[in-house]
Amino acid sequence: MASPANPKPVDVTRLKTVCSACSLRELCLPAGLDSAALAEVDRLVNRRRHVKRGDYLYHAGGALQALYAIRSGFMKSCVLHEDGREQVAGFHMMGDLMGMDAISTARHMCDAVALEDTEVCEIPFAYLEQLSRELPSLQHHFHRMMSREIVRDYGVMLLLGSMKAEERLAAFLLNLSQRFAARGYSSSEFNLRMTREEIGSYLGLKLETISRVLSRFQEDGLISVRHKHVKITDLAALRALIGRAPCQ
Repeated sequence: MASPANPKPVDVTRLKTVCSACSLRELCLPAGLDSAALAEVDRLVNRRRHVKRGDYLYHAGGALQALYAIRSGFMKSCVLHEDGREQVAGFHMMGDLMGMDAISTARHMCDAVALEDTEVCEIPFAYLEQLSRELPSLQHHFHRMMSREIVRDYGVMLLLGSMKAEERLAAFLLNLSQRFAARGYSSSEFNLRMTREEIGSYLGLKLETISRVLSRFQEDGLISVRHKHVKITDLAALRALIGRAPCQ
């Protein structure tokens, strides 16, 4: 893929803030970039994109054009089986970077669907490659992010292969708790943006099992559930179910 000579300048009339002023930039960008490097990154991110609930950010098989940093909202990545069944591969929130599944083949492996109205920063991949060569710290950061995705995938494999239903759901809730806390939100009280059926698809469990285990957690005083609102009332007991903290 050929890289343009110079990244397109940012259109400041269309962007309220740029990366250097974004509250999520520490999740998306490497720490330690100087002002000149941040200015280059600001020029790189030249488009915001709104994705309405239920709409697609990209489709499986689509060509890699850009990576997408979630600024607000919640998304899922999923694949369709030949029989039409959907398999949820992951859930993504503000500060997460999407689209890296296409880097190796230049084609997306999954669909990306908004679970609620979502805004993303679009990062043209050709420009990102060029800038990464010019800024070693940026290149190192994205290598780390790709490695983190591999570790997450490995963690999910262990989750599905070795844990009981109660352990899988406890690990899932604890992982969400940690991710919300990293973004400055409550670690003990949050809304589930996904359905119980989608959670079951991700964890390899039936809908009935998800409902039954959530009810059991509530009866045991580990959590309080009201519709999609979850409050973790006994964090230590929830962790004790899996014997360790969940994978980041």
